[in-house]
Amino acid sequence: MPTLPQRQRVAAYAVVLRTGEDGQARVLLSRLAPRISSGELWTLPGGGIDHGEHPRDALVREIKEETGLDALVGETARVYSAHLPTVWREGARQDYQALRLVFEAWVPTDAPAPRVLEVNGSTVEAAWVLVGEVRDGTVPVTALVDEALEDHEPFRLQRLAAYAVIRRGPTILLTRISRRGHHTGRWTLPGGGVDHGESPIEALSREVAEECGMDCEVGGLIGVDDVHFSGTAPSGRHEDFHGIHLLFSATVADDAEPRPVEVDGTTDAAAWVDVCDIEAGRVEVLAVVHAALAQAAG
Repeated sequence: MPTLPQRQRVAAYAVVLRTGEDGQARVLLSRLAPRISSGELWTLPGGGIDHGEHPRDALVREIKEETGLDALVGETARVYSAHLPTVWREGARQDYQALRLVFEAWVPTDAPAPRVLEVNGSTVEAAWVLVGEVRDGTVPVTALVDEALEDHEPFRLQRLAAYAVIRRGPTILLTRISRRGHHTGRWTLPGGGVDHGESPIEALSREVAEECGMDCEVGGLIGVDDVHFSGTAPSGRHEDFHGIHLLFSATVADDAEPRPVEVDGTTDAAAWVDVCDIEAGRVEVLAVVHAALAQAAG
Protein backbone atom coordinates (compact mmCIF):
# COMPACT_ATOMS: atom_id res chain seq x y z
CA MET A 1 0.00 0.00 0.00
CA PRO A 2 1.47 3.40 -0.91
CA THR A 3 2.30 5.77 1.94
CA LEU A 4 -0.36 8.43 2.39
CA PRO A 5 0.61 12.08 2.75
CA GLN A 6 0.78 13.07 6.39
CA ARG A 7 -1.06 16.08 7.70
CA GLN A 8 -1.15 17.44 11.25
CA ARG A 9 -3.61 20.17 12.26
CA VAL A 10 -3.52 22.11 15.53
CA ALA A 11 -6.75 23.80 16.61
CA ALA A 12 -8.19 25.50 19.70
CA TYR A 13 -11.70 24.94 21.06
CA ALA A 14 -13.72 26.16 24.02
CA VAL A 15 -16.05 24.75 26.63
CA VAL A 16 -18.43 27.66 27.31
CA LEU A 17 -21.04 26.89 29.97
CA ARG A 18 -23.83 28.90 31.56
CA THR A 19 -26.74 28.21 33.87
CA GLY A 20 -30.16 29.32 32.60
CA GLU A 21 -32.98 30.85 34.60
CA ASP A 22 -34.43 27.34 34.83
CA GLY A 23 -31.30 26.21 36.72
CA GLN A 24 -30.15 23.92 33.89
CA ALA A 25 -26.62 24.02 32.50
CA ARG A 26 -26.13 24.84 28.82
CA VAL A 27 -23.09 24.61 26.59
CA LEU A 28 -22.34 26.81 23.59
CA LEU A 29 -22.08 24.64 20.46
CA SER A 30 -21.66 25.12 16.71
CA ARG A 31 -23.40 22.94 14.09
CA LEU A 32 -21.14 21.69 11.33
CA ALA A 33 -21.93 22.68 7.76
CA PRO A 34 -23.35 20.05 5.38
CA ARG A 35 -20.07 19.98 3.45
CA ILE A 36 -18.34 18.86 6.68
CA SER A 37 -21.03 16.52 7.99
CA SER A 38 -23.89 15.14 5.91
CA GLY A 39 -26.08 14.74 9.01
CA GLU A 40 -26.75 17.05 11.96
CA LEU A 41 -23.62 17.23 14.12
CA TRP A 42 -22.61 19.78 16.73
CA THR A 43 -19.15 20.60 18.01
CA LEU A 44 -17.34 23.01 20.29
CA PRO A 45 -16.74 26.51 18.92
CA GLY A 46 -13.18 26.92 17.72
CA GLY A 47 -10.89 26.08 14.85
CA GLY A 48 -7.43 26.07 13.35
CA ILE A 49 -4.57 28.15 14.71
CA ASP A 50 -2.88 30.28 12.05
CA HIS A 51 0.91 30.27 11.76
CA GLY A 52 2.36 32.57 14.44
CA GLU A 53 -1.01 33.02 16.17
CA HIS A 54 -1.35 32.42 19.91
CA PRO A 55 -3.90 29.65 20.61
CA ARG A 56 -5.96 31.85 22.91
CA ASP A 57 -6.08 34.64 20.33
CA ALA A 58 -7.10 32.12 17.69
CA LEU A 59 -9.90 30.87 19.91
CA VAL A 60 -11.26 34.36 20.57
CA ARG A 61 -11.29 34.95 16.82
CA GLU A 62 -12.97 31.62 16.05
CA ILE A 63 -15.65 32.07 18.71
CA LYS A 64 -16.46 35.49 17.29
CA GLU A 65 -16.70 34.12 13.73
CA GLU A 66 -18.77 31.09 14.67
CA THR A 67 -21.07 32.54 17.36
CA GLY A 68 -20.84 36.33 17.07
CA LEU A 69 -19.89 36.53 20.75
CA ASP A 70 -16.93 38.19 22.45
CA ALA A 71 -15.32 35.65 24.76
CA LEU A 72 -12.73 35.60 27.51
CA VAL A 73 -10.50 32.54 27.52
CA GLY A 74 -8.89 30.81 30.49
CA GLU A 75 -5.14 30.39 30.90
CA THR A 76 -4.86 26.61 30.65
CA ALA A 77 -6.03 23.93 28.25
CA ARG A 78 -6.43 20.18 27.93
CA VAL A 79 -4.87 18.47 24.92
CA TYR A 80 -6.71 15.90 22.83
CA SER A 81 -5.23 13.96 19.91
CA ALA A 82 -7.09 12.06 17.22
CA HIS A 83 -5.12 10.00 14.68
CA LEU A 84 -6.99 9.03 11.54
CA PRO A 85 -4.56 6.91 9.45
CA THR A 86 -6.75 7.07 6.37
CA VAL A 87 -9.25 9.86 5.96
CA TRP A 88 -10.55 11.99 3.08
CA ARG A 89 -9.42 15.59 3.42
CA GLU A 90 -9.28 18.35 0.80
CA GLY A 91 -9.95 16.02 -2.11
CA ALA A 92 -7.36 13.36 -1.20
CA ARG A 93 -6.83 10.46 1.15
CA GLN A 94 -4.49 11.42 4.02
CA ASP A 95 -2.83 10.10 7.17
CA TYR A 96 -4.33 12.76 9.42
CA GLN A 97 -3.72 13.81 13.03
CA ALA A 98 -5.84 16.41 14.81
CA LEU A 99 -4.33 18.06 17.90
CA ARG A 100 -6.98 19.98 19.83
CA LEU A 101 -6.36 22.42 22.66
CA VAL A 102 -9.57 22.78 24.68
CA PHE A 103 -9.83 25.85 26.91
CA GLU A 104 -12.50 27.09 29.26
CA ALA A 105 -14.08 30.31 28.01
CA TRP A 106 -17.00 32.51 28.97
CA VAL A 107 -19.10 35.35 27.59
CA PRO A 108 -20.94 38.18 29.38
CA THR A 109 -24.27 37.29 30.97
CA ASP A 110 -26.01 39.92 28.85
CA ALA A 111 -24.47 38.70 25.58
CA PRO A 112 -26.91 38.49 22.65
CA ALA A 113 -28.12 35.21 21.20
CA PRO A 114 -25.35 33.44 19.27
CA ARG A 115 -25.29 33.66 15.47
CA VAL A 116 -22.75 32.71 12.84
CA LEU A 117 -20.84 35.64 11.31
CA GLU A 118 -18.43 33.76 9.05
CA VAL A 119 -19.66 33.27 5.47
CA ASN A 120 -19.13 29.85 3.86
CA GLY A 121 -17.32 28.59 6.94
CA SER A 122 -17.31 25.15 8.53
CA THR A 123 -20.34 25.92 10.75
CA VAL A 124 -23.85 27.09 9.92
CA GLU A 125 -25.53 27.55 13.32
CA ALA A 126 -24.66 28.37 16.93
CA ALA A 127 -26.80 27.76 20.01
CA TRP A 128 -26.87 27.24 23.76
CA VAL A 129 -27.64 23.53 24.11
CA LEU A 130 -28.78 21.77 27.27
CA VAL A 131 -25.91 19.71 28.67
CA GLY A 132 -28.43 17.01 29.61
CA GLU A 133 -29.49 16.67 25.98
CA VAL A 134 -25.87 16.30 24.94
CA ARG A 135 -25.20 13.61 27.51
CA ASP A 136 -28.33 11.57 26.70
CA GLY A 137 -27.71 11.73 22.96
CA THR A 138 -30.71 13.89 22.08
CA VAL A 139 -28.33 16.35 20.40
CA PRO A 140 -25.75 14.63 18.15
CA VAL A 141 -22.24 15.85 18.91
CA THR A 142 -18.66 15.08 17.94
CA ALA A 143 -16.57 12.85 20.19
CA LEU A 144 -14.61 15.92 21.26
CA VAL A 145 -17.70 17.46 22.89
CA ASP A 146 -18.34 14.34 24.98
CA GLU A 147 -14.68 14.05 25.99
CA ALA A 148 -14.33 17.71 26.89
CA LEU A 149 -17.51 17.83 28.96
CA GLU A 150 -16.51 14.65 30.77
CA ASP A 151 -13.11 16.11 31.68
CA HIS A 152 -14.25 19.67 32.37
CA GLU A 153 -13.89 21.00 35.90
CA PRO A 154 -15.60 24.32 36.65
CA PHE A 155 -13.44 27.14 37.94
CA ARG A 156 -13.35 26.96 41.74
CA LEU A 157 -13.61 30.20 43.67
CA GLN A 158 -13.60 30.58 47.45
CA ARG A 159 -14.44 34.09 48.62
CA LEU A 160 -14.10 35.51 52.14
CA ALA A 161 -16.47 38.37 52.89
CA ALA A 162 -17.46 40.43 55.93
CA TYR A 163 -21.01 41.68 56.54
CA ALA A 164 -22.55 44.09 59.05
CA VAL A 165 -25.66 43.52 61.13
CA ILE A 166 -26.85 47.07 61.89
CA ARG A 167 -30.17 47.43 63.69
CA ARG A 168 -32.31 50.49 64.33
CA GLY A 169 -35.36 49.63 66.40
CA PRO A 170 -37.50 47.12 64.43
CA THR A 171 -35.43 47.62 61.25
CA ILE A 172 -32.15 46.37 59.84
CA LEU A 173 -29.89 48.04 57.29
CA LEU A 174 -29.88 46.21 53.94
CA THR A 175 -28.51 46.80 50.46
CA ARG A 176 -30.08 45.79 47.13
CA ILE A 177 -28.04 43.87 44.58
CA SER A 178 -27.63 45.63 41.22
CA ARG A 179 -27.69 44.07 37.76
CA ARG A 180 -23.92 43.60 38.07
CA GLY A 181 -24.27 41.17 40.95
CA HIS A 182 -25.61 37.66 41.41
CA HIS A 183 -29.29 37.50 42.52
CA THR A 184 -30.12 40.91 41.04
CA GLY A 185 -32.90 42.75 42.90
CA ARG A 186 -32.61 40.85 46.16
CA TRP A 187 -31.58 42.46 49.42
CA THR A 188 -28.60 41.51 51.53
CA LEU A 189 -26.44 42.79 54.36
CA PRO A 190 -24.01 45.65 53.70
CA GLY A 191 -20.51 44.32 53.24
CA GLY A 192 -18.39 42.46 50.75
CA GLY A 193 -15.15 40.73 49.89
CA VAL A 194 -12.02 41.00 52.00
CA ASP A 195 -9.06 42.01 49.84
CA HIS A 196 -5.73 40.23 50.13
CA GLY A 197 -3.86 41.61 53.15
CA GLU A 198 -6.91 43.52 54.40
CA SER A 199 -8.38 42.84 57.83
CA PRO A 200 -12.07 41.84 57.88
CA ILE A 201 -12.92 44.88 60.04
CA GLU A 202 -11.18 47.27 57.64
CA ALA A 203 -12.93 45.61 54.71
CA LEU A 204 -16.32 45.93 56.39
CA SER A 205 -15.85 49.61 57.20
CA ARG A 206 -14.84 50.28 53.61
CA GLU A 207 -17.78 48.33 52.15
CA VAL A 208 -20.38 50.02 54.36
CA ALA A 209 -19.00 53.44 53.35
CA GLU A 210 -19.17 52.49 49.63
CA GLU A 211 -22.57 50.83 49.70
CA CYS A 212 -24.39 53.00 52.24
CA GLY A 213 -22.44 56.26 52.45
CA MET A 214 -22.03 55.78 56.23
CA ASP A 215 -19.20 55.52 58.68
CA CYS A 216 -19.74 52.52 60.93
CA GLU A 217 -18.19 51.22 64.12
CA VAL A 218 -17.62 47.50 63.85
CA GLY A 219 -18.37 45.43 66.93
CA GLY A 220 -17.89 41.77 67.72
CA LEU A 221 -18.25 38.72 65.53
CA ILE A 222 -21.81 37.37 65.68
CA GLY A 223 -21.19 34.23 63.68
CA VAL A 224 -20.02 32.64 60.45
CA ASP A 225 -22.22 31.61 57.53
CA ASP A 226 -21.31 29.98 54.23
CA VAL A 227 -22.85 29.13 50.86
CA HIS A 228 -21.74 26.64 48.20
CA PHE A 229 -23.19 26.37 44.70
CA SER A 230 -22.31 26.05 41.02
CA GLY A 231 -23.62 28.53 38.50
CA THR A 232 -22.88 31.48 36.26
CA ALA A 233 -20.95 34.29 37.91
CA PRO A 234 -21.68 37.96 37.04
CA SER A 235 -18.63 37.81 34.72
CA GLY A 236 -20.32 35.03 32.74
CA ARG A 237 -17.88 32.37 33.91
CA HIS A 238 -19.32 29.06 35.11
CA GLU A 239 -18.00 28.63 38.67
CA ASP A 240 -18.00 26.25 41.60
CA PHE A 241 -18.41 28.95 44.25
CA HIS A 242 -17.88 28.77 48.00
CA GLY A 243 -18.59 31.93 49.97
CA ILE A 244 -17.57 32.30 53.62
CA HIS A 245 -19.37 35.11 55.44
CA LEU A 246 -18.12 36.73 58.65
CA LEU A 247 -21.06 38.41 60.39
CA PHE A 248 -20.25 41.37 62.65
CA SER A 249 -22.45 43.58 64.75
CA ALA A 250 -22.00 47.25 63.88
CA THR A 251 -23.45 50.67 64.64
CA VAL A 252 -23.88 53.95 62.77
CA ALA A 253 -24.85 57.46 63.82
CA ASP A 254 -28.48 57.77 64.96
CA ASP A 255 -29.32 60.22 62.18
CA ALA A 256 -27.41 58.42 59.41
CA GLU A 257 -29.46 57.70 56.29
CA PRO A 258 -28.16 55.23 53.69
CA ARG A 259 -27.24 56.16 50.13
CA PRO A 260 -24.96 54.17 47.81
CA VAL A 261 -21.74 55.98 46.95
CA GLU A 262 -19.96 53.45 44.72
CA VAL A 263 -20.62 53.98 41.00
CA ASP A 264 -21.49 50.92 38.85
CA GLY A 265 -20.99 48.59 41.80
CA THR A 266 -22.99 45.57 42.90
CA THR A 267 -25.31 47.72 45.06
CA ASP A 268 -27.96 50.04 43.63
CA ALA A 269 -29.96 50.88 46.79
CA ALA A 270 -29.67 50.84 50.58
CA ALA A 271 -32.48 51.15 53.13
CA TRP A 272 -33.71 50.45 56.63
CA VAL A 273 -35.99 47.42 56.23
CA ASP A 274 -38.54 46.22 58.77
CA VAL A 275 -37.55 42.80 60.11
CA CYS A 276 -41.20 41.76 60.15
CA ASP A 277 -41.35 42.27 56.36
CA ILE A 278 -38.31 40.03 55.96
CA GLU A 279 -39.71 37.28 58.15
CA ALA A 280 -43.07 37.45 56.35
CA GLY A 281 -41.38 37.18 52.96
CA ARG A 282 -42.58 40.58 51.75
CA VAL A 283 -38.96 41.59 51.09
CA GLU A 284 -36.85 39.13 49.12
CA VAL A 285 -33.50 38.66 50.84
CA LEU A 286 -30.51 36.35 50.57
CA ALA A 287 -30.11 33.49 53.02
CA VAL A 288 -27.27 35.32 54.79
CA VAL A 289 -29.81 37.86 56.13
CA HIS A 290 -31.90 35.13 57.77
CA ALA A 291 -28.73 33.52 59.12
CA ALA A 292 -27.58 36.83 60.62
CA LEU A 293 -30.95 37.52 62.25
CA ALA A 294 -31.04 34.00 63.73
CA GLN A 295 -27.48 34.17 65.04
CA ALA A 296 -27.97 37.67 66.44
CA ALA A 297 -31.13 36.52 68.24
CA GLY A 298 -29.34 33.48 69.65
